[in-house]
Amino acid sequence: MAQGRPWSFTLAFCWLNAIFLAVWFVTPAVTTADGTQAILHSEVARQNNQSLLWGPYRPNLYFGVRPRIPKSLLTGLMWGKIEGYADFQHNIRYTCEQNEGMKGYGWDEYDPRRGGVQSIHDIGNGIDITTSFVKVPGGAHGGSWAVRIKGTLHDDTPSDQKTIVVWYVGQEGEDATLEALPGDDDFGYEGDVTLQGRSEALGGYKLVITQGKGVQAQSDHDLSRIRGPGQTVVQSLTYPEEHLWQGKGILFRQLKEGVDWLVENKYDVQDPPPPWQVYQLANKPGKGNVHLVQKVFEGDFEFDVLFSSESAGAEITSKDVTREVQEATESFEERFKGVFAPKAPFSDEKKYTKLGYSLFSNLIGGIGYFYGHSLVDRSHASEYDEESEGFWEDAAAARARNLQALEGPYELFTSIPSRPFFPRGFLWDEGFHLLPIADWDPDLALDIVHSWYNLMDDDGWIAREQILGAEARSKVPAEFQTQYPHYANPPTLFFVVEDFLEKLLKSSNGTRGGDANTAREPLATASLANPEVGRDHLRRLYPLLQRQFDWFRKTQAGDIKSYDREAFSSREAYRWRGRTPTHCLTSGLDDYPRPNPPHPGELHVDLLSWIGVMAKSLGRIAGALGLDEDVEAYNVILTAVGKNLDDLHWSEEHGCYCDATVDAFEEHQLVCHKGYISLFPFLTGLLPPDSPRLGPLLKLMADEEELWSPHGLRSLSKKDEFYGTAENYWRSPVWININYLAIAQLHNLALQDGPHKAAAGDLYTRLRRNIVDTVYKNWEETGFAWEQYNPETGMGQRTQHFTGWTSLVVKIMAMEDLPAEAGKTAAAEAEVRDEL
Repeated sequence: MAQGRPWSFTLAFCWLNAIFLAVWFVTPAVTTADGTQAILHSEVARQNNQSLLWGPYRPNLYFGVRPRIPKSLLTGLMWGKIEGYADFQHNIRYTCEQNEGMKGYGWDEYDPRRGGVQSIHDIGNGIDITTSFVKVPGGAHGGSWAVRIKGTLHDDTPSDQKTIVVWYVGQEGEDATLEALPGDDDFGYEGDVTLQGRSEALGGYKLVITQGKGVQAQSDHDLSRIRGPGQTVVQSLTYPEEHLWQGKGILFRQLKEGVDWLVENKYDVQDPPPPWQVYQLANKPGKGNVHLVQKVFEGDFEFDVLFSSESAGAEITSKDVTREVQEATESFEERFKGVFAPKAPFSDEKKYTKLGYSLFSNLIGGIGYFYGHSLVDRSHASEYDEESEGFWEDAAAARARNLQALEGPYELFTSIPSRPFFPRGFLWDEGFHLLPIADWDPDLALDIVHSWYNLMDDDGWIAREQILGAEARSKVPAEFQTQYPHYANPPTLFFVVEDFLEKLLKSSNGTRGGDANTAREPLATASLANPEVGRDHLRRLYPLLQRQFDWFRKTQAGDIKSYDREAFSSREAYRWRGRTPTHCLTSGLDDYPRPNPPHPGELHVDLLSWIGVMAKSLGRIAGALGLDEDVEAYNVILTAVGKNLDDLHWSEEHGCYCDATVDAFEEHQLVCHKGYISLFPFLTGLLPPDSPRLGPLLKLMADEEELWSPHGLRSLSKKDEFYGTAENYWRSPVWININYLAIAQLHNLALQDGPHKAAAGDLYTRLRRNIVDTVYKNWEETGFAWEQYNPETGMGQRTQHFTGWTSLVVKIMAMEDLPAEAGKTAAAEAEVRDEL
């Protein structure tokens, strides 16, 4: 443990070590049925919640801290240059936006249990903003935290440029109080600003905004007699609670009131004051649920925001911040080397390690806490069964009746695809997001999985897009806000639960899931350090996974019998509901070409593959829990899925898997658009290494006139009539999540004896290199990870700062080169599985 850590942290760390020493050496005592295990699990859960309570859980903001508690404290940072009257409103930064004059922004390194450093390169305002956030555990309310905010003008920016900086504080909850203590005089504060608050959820707390370093702008204009120069000002207000999330709007409203007053009473058009003084809030500290703390700097600056929980004991200081930032950075770098160290040919630390730091930190630093109501249409209109020809038109008419209503409130703890464009939870994205997070912090990943499954309704439905509350809805066009309980989305969270099972199996074999990182952050692997706690997670998740699986099989069932189709199973066939002639949004592959026009008799190969994924995962979890009858039942379904993939979807003519529909004579017909859909049984790991289907699929992947490009696998074949057409969202671009699945399966295939070992190894090596280099080049040039990449030029496109599943590159870089893997055998893995 690093020296100089506050005593509250030392006490907490010792307590955690005591817990895990008890688990480590007294396993029989904690695995009995006398309740000791339940007490341990409860204590681990409590400590985990304390460790993760606070964070920058408002990822839609450039920087904003809140706890993962409903109706609580909201904070956020605003800044902007103020050199003129007219353009000030366009310069203020608060919410992350596309194309807002940024040369990249985001976390350079970040760990949710300790903190990290974020850099914001604001070209439009000629300044770099650094936010260094740290947490100090202790007490009963998640401990204390702090952020150091630093502004450094660019070399080509005038050294006397004025920058307005506002720290926004909003306190939700009728039971809560928050007050800004008086300043040095009526004009403002020469030193620190102190806010004192209390709420039932947080207890008592103190928030200090320090004077910091830097010159606050001065003026000898007559206006100085009304608004003192060179001082911090605080304006304390009371707003309706439903408006507290609108920090920027509240700031502009208060500034406008001040400007209107000046114009009416004091403004001399012949002797105008400087713009920064006009746009300075009047100093009015006191009680309120909104507090605006404003500084105006000339040149570079630095100050701290210090939150001290009363229950934690000693208050956090700026000296603590300096030490904690350094320790958080050192801890992150050490852990990253142990978890994600790039392997050859990506061993260049200067290039690829820095890329890995950024991508992973922005993925895990983009975790948010969302609370509020969701719009849901539970009318169960008959049109939503989609059983008639022309069903998409009938369904559109039913949606147009606007029978949606607000439900909830609900809460969700989740990572997100993109801070500026998609700052909310997406079901099929989240499974990909959690794969790297689970490598870093398995218990954090489990926490998020549980949060998602807490949203499941009694039928087994989870809304594919979680738009909780007015703040989240403000980022979504009205036509996309309503969720429908017959709409599915790929169940990628099964990937995460199965990944946890793999880690648990290895932990049970003697490694206990840990290494040097476990000693550093014991809560990150609590459920692996004691496998019985891990099994308890599986026991709680298993019935929820079953319910979701049953919902899929019921609501997304396809029709085999009505069209006299020949298949091994008359049950295992599926189609996505929510189709239109141009889109299948529910599949996650949006505009990828499907049979046209849509028909109630069509069947979708990717959805059948997802059913296989769920059946396989449930069977393995059931086996780990000793539920032999369930294992047998899920294996029967899995076998039927595998047979029906071939019977209903394999095209010998095209050498790939295809969607199916019925022709004019209502006979089974394959519709082949070669691309990601064609590979799905392979991508999802459903094909054995000796499958006769693998040869044609590998050939399709390697063909430069079909899917292969220098920048990754294309989403659609170059030879397809729809390649690059219309919206061109999934009709040519390279997507990292699908390429990751391909790389992972190629790697697995290359390590197994079979006829395709060499071909898979070659594709693995080349595809892995192409993907990493494409993402790196764009990140180096633009400062951003991107939603997708152009297969012809390799340029990033669509949404910028897409550090959701594009961050899978950290896992790709950390994969071993094939020669290093060659010596491994299956024997050790089989022995591990026998442990449970």
